Formats: sequence, structure tokens, C-alpha cells
Amino acid sequence: MSHGHSHGGDCSCSAERSDGPERGLEYGLYQKIDLEKLQCLNESEEGSGKTVFRAWEERGDRSRFVESDDDEELLFNIPFTGNVKLKGIIIIGEDSDAHPSEMRLISRFSSVSHLSIHISKNFGAENTKIFYIGLRGEWTEAHRHEVTICNYESAANPADHKVTQINPQSHFIS
Repeated sequence: MSHGHSHGGDCSCSAERSDGPERGLEYGLYQKIDLEKLQCLNESEEGSGKTVFRAWEERGDRSRFVESDDDEELLFNIPFTGNVKLKGIIIIGEDSDAHPSEMRLISRFSSVSHLSIHISKNFGAENTKIFYIGLRGEWTEAHRHEVTICNYESAANPADHKVTQINPQSHFIS
């Protein structure tokens, strides 16, 4: 999935045209992200990558953003609290050459518990700047299969079963 055109000013992409409350509900997967485990590599300010995942209604907030550090690349490692069927992504970037021009998604999309987003290029700036990332899809609770450790004895080991009193009985057969 890529946002493959350059533009200045306001974006007139079809993703931005529908601005109703239904769109906000569609992009509500930010609530299903495990933010404590989310990582953003190559961010100029530590922890700023987490701030771009927020409610649809807050997508226009330009006070919270992530900017790449040494080059134009950013890598987001996003763990979810369950399984996600990813259907869409919206990225709002800077209205300049710092806007992402290419991204790679590292995962299958039918039942995702972890997603990696690699922003590999922008439109020519030294750094990439992102204000908002919206994830659209369906969330289901993860079914955990816990490991049970059991020991089975095929024959009892007498050393494991101490008996305080043993009365040996002998039977003679003649």
C-alpha cells in the first residue's frame, strides 16, 4: 500500500474525503495497540512514534508527531492486544517533501497480532515527518494456548513414594 503522489497544501485523496463519524469508527484500531510494547526505530525524539496512533478526531493535531533522525526511514513495530484483520491505513504527513512517499508493510493481513510499517522514502527531504497513522480493520480477541507441563510415570519409582512402615509378608507355596 502506498500513497504515491506528490502534492502541496491540503490532500484531496479519497481517503480524506469521507469525514463522517463512521470513518472515525473504522479507524479505531489504535485502541487495540499495545502502546507499552510499540517501538519506532530511527525516531529523533524517543517515544514520539507512539503519539501518532490516536483517535480519528485527533488526526489534525499538529503538536504531536514523529520525525526521523538520521535519514528518511522510520520503522514501526506495532503489537496488538488481539488478532487484527487489517483493511486500511491512513498516514498524514508534513505538507512538504518530508511527507512519506513509500511504505512497506511486513505481515499477512488476515490474522495479524503484530504489524511492521517501514517508511522507506519521502519526497526528497532529509527527514520524514508524520502526524497521524490510522489503522482500519477488525479486531478479535486472541486465543491463548497455554502450555501445561505434566510428568507421567509409566511405573512407580519406589524412591519417590516413601512409606513409613513396611510389613514384609512372605508366602510360601509348596
